[in-house]
Amino acid sequence: MSLVTIINVSLHFPGKQIFNGIGFQVEPTDRIGLVGPNGSGKTTLLRLIKGEIPADSGEVRMAKGIRIGYLPQDVQEVASGSLLESVLEAVPGRKELQRERSRLEQDLNRTSDKKAQERLAEKLAEVHQGIHEQDTAFPPHEAEKILLGLGFAPSDFTSSVSSFSGGWKMRAVLASLLYQKPDLLLLDEPTNHLDIPSVRWLDKFLHDFRGALILVSHDRDFLNRHVGRIISFEPEGVRLYTGNYDFYVQCREEERRTLEARARNQEQKIKEAQKFIEKFRAKASKARQAQSKIKLVKKMAIVETPRKEKAIHFTFPQVPRSGRKVVTLKGVSKRFDKKPLYRDVNLTVLRGDRIAVIGPNGSGKTTLLKMIAGEIEPSNGVIQLGHGVSISYFAQHHSDMLDPRKTVIEEVYQVVPSETIGFVRNVCGAFLFSGQDVEKPVGVLSGGERARVSLAKLLVRPGNLMVMDEPTNHLDITSSEKLIDALEGYGGTLLFVSHNLSFINRLARKIWDIREGDIIEYPGNLNEYYDHLSRMEKQETEAGPAQEMRLHDKPAEEHQDEIPPRKLRDRKEERRARAQRRQIVQETLKPILNALERLEEKIEGLESRQKELEKTLADPEIFKDKERSVPLLNEYNANQEELENLISEWEKRHISLESAKKRLGV
Repeated sequence: MSLVTIINVSLHFPGKQIFNGIGFQVEPTDRIGLVGPNGSGKTTLLRLIKGEIPADSGEVRMAKGIRIGYLPQDVQEVASGSLLESVLEAVPGRKELQRERSRLEQDLNRTSDKKAQERLAEKLAEVHQGIHEQDTAFPPHEAEKILLGLGFAPSDFTSSVSSFSGGWKMRAVLASLLYQKPDLLLLDEPTNHLDIPSVRWLDKFLHDFRGALILVSHDRDFLNRHVGRIISFEPEGVRLYTGNYDFYVQCREEERRTLEARARNQEQKIKEAQKFIEKFRAKASKARQAQSKIKLVKKMAIVETPRKEKAIHFTFPQVPRSGRKVVTLKGVSKRFDKKPLYRDVNLTVLRGDRIAVIGPNGSGKTTLLKMIAGEIEPSNGVIQLGHGVSISYFAQHHSDMLDPRKTVIEEVYQVVPSETIGFVRNVCGAFLFSGQDVEKPVGVLSGGERARVSLAKLLVRPGNLMVMDEPTNHLDITSSEKLIDALEGYGGTLLFVSHNLSFINRLARKIWDIREGDIIEYPGNLNEYYDHLSRMEKQETEAGPAQEMRLHDKPAEEHQDEIPPRKLRDRKEERRARAQRRQIVQETLKPILNALERLEEKIEGLESRQKELEKTLADPEIFKDKERSVPLLNEYNANQEELENLISEWEKRHISLESAKKRLGV
């Protein structure tokens, strides 16, 4: 039996048709993904199913007794009381049973009538049985487990829900929905307010969830793993596909190619028919055939190819080459109100690195990016930018950095005032601001439109170090994928925070995991990092505490007896081989790296001196005194020549470094 049946439903908003006669069913085990551009109707469909808005025509049928859990993008109201209580009381009927128990207990205490007491006692026993059944079906420890999985600490359980920030209130609502075990779960961008550890936990939870699911997400990987059907909002209307998101994309492309081929064939047939008609219309012997051709052409149903939905399309221009060391963190610590985020961090960002910063919310991911971007200072230590580094910074709250009074084109134009208006218009057009759209004030734009304005500002003058904090927020899945495509072709260094699994796995080559006041660096993408952690956890579990205790209880020389001799030899050989490889790599690369470092120091020194000379020589008075001006000019020219030679030498050394790395496989 279907949980939900949509029958010929139509819905219009002023000046816009959202649905026109759509129909589909949601079965008990269905996992459906909703895809389409922002504003196409995904959220509206979820609200229609939840019963928050009525259809203009058609019918939405619900199975009797169906329980629906709905997580909107923005939570307007939250339950009162403590966090844990709000989750426990979210179970349908639990509050009513508790109130009934209190009422019956009071009535029982008030009456002295034995028959009345017997009746009340029977009813109270039934209520207690109902509460027991609920506690069995919805045990409190499951609520605690869900809250911990979503990133709450045990100390948060007794805090009032109203005291949490918007993102944490959203998590509290999500925890309540998951705890209820609804028959149908409606999730609208559920990962928007989650950090990567919580996304990972939710990923596992939904994998084991046995109810039906309708999901909106701009994360391709997340969507692929959890849906088996797609409802897409296309220019020609709502379409249904069986398969995950990748299968849907493949189907749409095959449909487009097939329809385009049919349209070409039809066009050719029409042209041939028209030629025949033109040639033989006047001939009596061919008149009947000509008339038949005319009727045939009129009867032809024109093959319409799918209209392409507008999507952002851009590529980053070439950026200047920076030094090998792009950012150096030396002894960096940061604290707020005596609360330490991290202590004594020493890390280096090298040219070409693509680093994803992960960690729980509140661990300091955004703070780290702000310090590197120069927006705030570390509490201790130094953050140094390397030679020739220029930063482009995309803030998490990028809309706060836009002037709401400026128009779209004014906001983008101020970044490149030397460029033509035509150039800026073309850039705005690449981000779907065409025609009069560029004259809209920033203050009236939606969240997705503001995100596109901020991205356009990055594109017109990108630095060779891109620092991005949650760049896919407010973007639909197509725009998110286009941004990933563009960043794959970006020639600079990339440091970013994102909760989008697809974004991280396609772009990251290193992971910085902020954990317990430290930053752990791992070479690889997110999947590889979590595979590594899973293996470590498995090894620790298999080793077990008993094994560890046995080893600690014995003298050091006896520890080796716990490991089979063959395994011990294998481990020693493995360690020896790794040590030899490290030595070979170090002996080969260290001289080149040292030479590059010396060259970069000389280049930085000369460039600094050249700036001083340029400032001095910019004064016309200096040329009135030849004894001063001539030596300065000679020094400037000599420095310039030496600088060019050093840069040429630096480039040669760098080519040698890349060749050596390739040869060594590092």
